[in-house]
Amino acid sequence: METILVIEDDHAVQKALKRLFESEGYSAQVAGDGQAGLELFRSGPTDLVILDLNLPGKPGREVCREIKNASPALPVIVLSARTDVTDKVLLLELGADDYVTKPFSPKELLARVHAAMRRSFRPTKPLEQYSFGNVSVDFARMVLLKKGEPVAMTAREFQLLKFFVEHAERVASRDELLNQVWGYEHYPTTRTVDNFVLKLRQKLEDDPAFPVHFLTMHGMGYRFVA
Repeated sequence: METILVIEDDHAVQKALKRLFESEGYSAQVAGDGQAGLELFRSGPTDLVILDLNLPGKPGREVCREIKNASPALPVIVLSARTDVTDKVLLLELGADDYVTKPFSPKELLARVHAAMRRSFRPTKPLEQYSFGNVSVDFARMVLLKKGEPVAMTAREFQLLKFFVEHAERVASRDELLNQVWGYEHYPTTRTVDNFVLKLRQKLEDDPAFPVHFLTMHGMGYRFVA
């Protein structure tokens, strides 16, 4: 489960962001000032930082600089009520990966978080073969066997399955699945995701009515369990 560190002094925004990210399957940690944020950053693994620019005590610029000096590849998305272009340029020069102006759309912020996560993700080895339950799949050859027997799969079903496997145990929202598997340029409806998950269940679950691998997380999306 990826961890997002939110460094923000507004309690209402803190709660809203924590709720938003946890609803997407992320773990969210919250700090109310720059120094507390840096201590949380140093205390454990963090996959992305949401950083308010106007913080009490240590300024957001300083926090950004210290985080990027310690972990250059860690994505940092800055939140600010300021719209001054000079601030944006300065933060990007310090290494911030994106800049979002308050007030912001939760959906837009999530899209930016997902994009930053994708850019920072560098798999050590391409996923080619995988097994779960009585299913074995060769993604390179696009061959899938269940109980040793071949199962006909479309290219899109392979893509969706591969995304689930690469993000096992994490809740993926329908919007994230649409973006990652279909792409915005071919953006269908969220019902499309439901139909494709149903097809995966029918082909790969022993009892599609009671799935054990492709789980529905009501109000959130889907989670794959090997």
